[in-house]
Amino acid sequence: MDLEGLMSDSPVSPLPGGGSRLDALTSWHADWKGLRVGVLGLGVTGFSVADTLCELGADVLVVAPGGDSDAARLLPVIGARLVVQPDLDTPPDELVAFDADVVVVSPGFAPHHPLVVWATGSRAAVWGDVELAWRVRDKTAKVAEWVLVTGTNGKTTTTQLTAAMFAADERTVAACGNIGLPVLDAVREPGGFDVLAVELSSHQLHYLPIEGPGALHPAASVCLNVEDDHLEWHGGHDAYRAAKGRVYANTRIACVYNRADPTTMRLVQEADVEEGCRAVGFGVDAPPVSDFGVVEALLVDRAFLDDRQHRALELTTLETLTESGLDAPHLVADVLAAAALARSLDVPPDAIHLAVAAFRADHHRSEVVATSGGITWIDDSKATNPHAARASLVAAGSVVWIVGGLFKGVDVAPLVRDDTSGLKAAVLIGRDREMLRDAFRRHAPGIPVFEVDEPDTERVMTRAVGLAAGVAESGDTVLLAPAAASFDQFADYGARGDAFARAVHDHLGGDADGRHPIEPPATPGP
Repeated sequence: MDLEGLMSDSPVSPLPGGGSRLDALTSWHADWKGLRVGVLGLGVTGFSVADTLCELGADVLVVAPGGDSDAARLLPVIGARLVVQPDLDTPPDELVAFDADVVVVSPGFAPHHPLVVWATGSRAAVWGDVELAWRVRDKTAKVAEWVLVTGTNGKTTTTQLTAAMFAADERTVAACGNIGLPVLDAVREPGGFDVLAVELSSHQLHYLPIEGPGALHPAASVCLNVEDDHLEWHGGHDAYRAAKGRVYANTRIACVYNRADPTTMRLVQEADVEEGCRAVGFGVDAPPVSDFGVVEALLVDRAFLDDRQHRALELTTLETLTESGLDAPHLVADVLAAAALARSLDVPPDAIHLAVAAFRADHHRSEVVATSGGITWIDDSKATNPHAARASLVAAGSVVWIVGGLFKGVDVAPLVRDDTSGLKAAVLIGRDREMLRDAFRRHAPGIPVFEVDEPDTERVMTRAVGLAAGVAESGDTVLLAPAAASFDQFADYGARGDAFARAVHDHLGGDADGRHPIEPPATPGP
């Protein structure tokens, strides 16, 4: 398919079990009263779903494994009922008897979870929270444009950058979705927004329809990259890839893809989009016509200008990115992707430059914790898969690498085989150390490897930092880039990064230069 002028003429399909009433529920102002909705999960997402539906007048039954939380105590206040069943291997009797018209699934529930399997086989329609948010996005008179961001890595930084660029153009904007603020909370904000920058995980995308009344029609969308991740959740690579590809469905203005990742280009080629939608590539090299890239230390746009055959618009400089801590190649790519989304809705170049100049990367994403004796200590705890860790390893130079955790069915061996040329030593942490140990033995036998066999979470990092300090010398980087999830030993990647920062500061005592805060704001879920 030609990447320019992609088209779609998809039919509207009736939703399973929903009939005409669900087809008509495409507005906040539609008749939602009395609709029976089961909600699976009572985290931040589940509560936002229940709260929204109760406000709309629906009959809401929430199912969760526990009821000792502020959200659980608020449910009767907002008018919802709660069924607590610690073992969710079978649907609770109350949920079966409820005979829901719709079941809204929180993104933590995998498609093979027994409750999801039951719901899919029932008469109910199965939605995710993002589909519900799209259906009720017109609560206020100001209906926001949506721009969507997904990818194995870089989603949060790109979403934050995109929001900052719109804000610099004096537009009201919310960064929401998987970034921490539920999309439903954003669409219910009384004043409304001009733009929603929506970060979508593969879990959320799995539950999104690509046609019918609940399908999104975003202004612009991007898939930053696709590498194996969450394979246990999705059931394999093909299902994970297909979920990421849903981000492009029905896009109206621009499908943004990564020139360095052929999979993202193929996903654009395969997508059904609205007539007139353009494919726009980004990369850290010189851009061809209709793309974004880097020319002589300038980030440029050769897509959204009339004379793109002969000219390019300067957006910002690599020097500015260095000052903002965004000069690593993977972060430069994130800036370009965000700029493409912003330019698709006419954000001027000077606003993009202002946003980048004022931006600071999120906590736990290539964050310098301290420097001492010529050694730099970097917290990239958010590198929860090998692809993210690879970017940090390549950018860091001579590295003592703290790595390990839960690999979620992903093979870490190629990372050790192909991307450890600058590695001085490795410190292994986490449950899946045997996989790492075997990968180093087979592919990098000359690299010193140390292991931390310690159940206490604080002592894990104390020990890991001590081992790394014993190897690192001036000019080296000690890099926490685990390439794995954190849940074997920590509450989330933020808690893991915080423990690392505390251990570094305790080890260095008064010798650290340029210390960064070690009590950052709470991080969103996985």
